Amino acid sequence: MSSMLPVENRKRLPRSALSSLASRPLPDTVSRIGASFCLACLPCFLWFPQGAGARTQDSPVKAQQSPSSTTPVSAVQTNASSASAKDAAEPSEPLAPDPALAPARLLLQQGKLSEAEAATRNFLLAHADSAEAHFLLGFILFREIGEKWREAGKAQEATLPYSDGSAIGSLAEFRDAKARESLAEFTAGARYHAASAFDLKIVALDYLLLKHNMDADRWLTQSVQLNSRDAQAWYYLGRTKYSTGQFREAIEAFEQCLKLEPRNVEAENNVGLSYEALRRPDEAIQAFENAIAWQTESSAKNPEPFIELAHLYLNENQPEKAVPYLSQSIAISPNVSKAHEELGKAYSLLHRLSEAQAELEKAIELTPQAPNLHCLLAAIYSKQGLEEKAKAESDRCAALSGTHSTS
Repeated sequence: MSSMLPVENRKRLPRSALSSLASRPLPDTVSRIGASFCLACLPCFLWFPQGAGARTQDSPVKAQQSPSSTTPVSAVQTNASSASAKDAAEPSEPLAPDPALAPARLLLQQGKLSEAEAATRNFLLAHADSAEAHFLLGFILFREIGEKWREAGKAQEATLPYSDGSAIGSLAEFRDAKARESLAEFTAGARYHAASAFDLKIVALDYLLLKHNMDADRWLTQSVQLNSRDAQAWYYLGRTKYSTGQFREAIEAFEQCLKLEPRNVEAENNVGLSYEALRRPDEAIQAFENAIAWQTESSAKNPEPFIELAHLYLNENQPEKAVPYLSQSIAISPNVSKAHEELGKAYSLLHRLSEAQAELEKAIELTPQAPNLHCLLAAIYSKQGLEEKAKAESDRCAALSGTHSTS
């Protein structure tokens, strides 16, 4: 694959529309997103396979699947030697890529992110008014977040939920700092040239990582207006709408994603979640069943639709229907704590206490800091007459949740 970024012939957002991005201060604090909204599919977008043309494509990318390469992303470039030429350029006409940035782009494609960052920063020392370089650096910084989580996940043999508020300490600090740095570069680039649909999508994903949903909604909306064939942007717009309680709008966005990528399991799963939130269980069940059926021939199945359908059945007080789906999800991914938690609840409702105990103990092994799991296990121990164990788990629940213990 060529190291040069291909030029996109799609229209661009007028520079004036990004003025608020250029002038607005970056967020200093982040608010928590509800537990129902987790960006678990961001890692696969953040971690392109070795050699993939990372910023060389503005294509629909399936959530939790490998990126495709059907539509090129534009190169946002400014002639560093001529500020007047930049200012005279029509915002709707993308500028040609700067050959001087080819080494940095190649390093990015090769997954050498720190080297790509250094090369781009070095270029900016002499060409501070290059919009292309600022946008490129913004994307590199965004990619570095995913790389950090990939390394941490390898160390723990698990995918870390870095975007759902559960990441703490240095990892969370790294994520938030890099997202702010990335936004700062897009802000700088917007002063010199209009951003592409792809650049606006990355801006939105930075805001999602910082839990600024309204900002993410705004820039994803702008992104799909510029490139209505980006299935991934539609998907994240749907997730953003869902997180803010706009469930009908979320379904519309997911359906746009599905028009572009039929049988996208993640999008259909989220259609189910949205219908469930609208208290339309029959349509939710159908969507979850679709997402499950679409994976029949797949060797790498996604456990989420199994878990969500089982969760719905539990809410409908039908634990006997939940058990087989949860068992299948665990067979697919044994280390998903939520599946073991839900199966423990189902077994408890079916009065299969020893099995409920085993599942909740496994869930705690996977996520020991979740207070609700200790409370659930305390109840199971108590039902079995294991009062000492019940008291220990109740105390642990209280310690983790900051409340007083009750036996």
